[in-house]
Amino acid sequence: MSESRLPAHLEVSGLIRLVSAQGGFAAVLAKGEPDAGTIIVVTSCNGKDYRAYERMPQADGSRGWSAVRQGGDDDDRTFSAYLARRRDQDSDLWIVELDIADGERFIGLPPPIG
Repeated sequence: MSESRLPAHLEVSGLIRLVSAQGGFAAVLAKGEPDAGTIIVVTSCNGKDYRAYERMPQADGSRGWSAVRQGGDDDDRTFSAYLARRRDQDSDLWIVELDIADGERFIGLPPPIG
């Protein structure tokens, strides 16, 4: 059975509105295919402690958000290079940054420990 999917541009727009309504900042870093593009969500708080999340296949056949990269103050270039590589690999990819405390809650995940 096929899982119905919200078009990528609507999901990204919704994330941006939700974060803005909660007093955070959100921005599209890379715009992808409007309907079926993959989305990477980058979370941070006050421009620090970057984490990238992407939907990945799960054991039960569904697709859930998984942390794919983490960055700190001293490895910003490495983190940015990862995002650039992913964008080069997939021109349909959306990259959206959510700068707000516990940004993971906007994609249905608990905040990271530590």
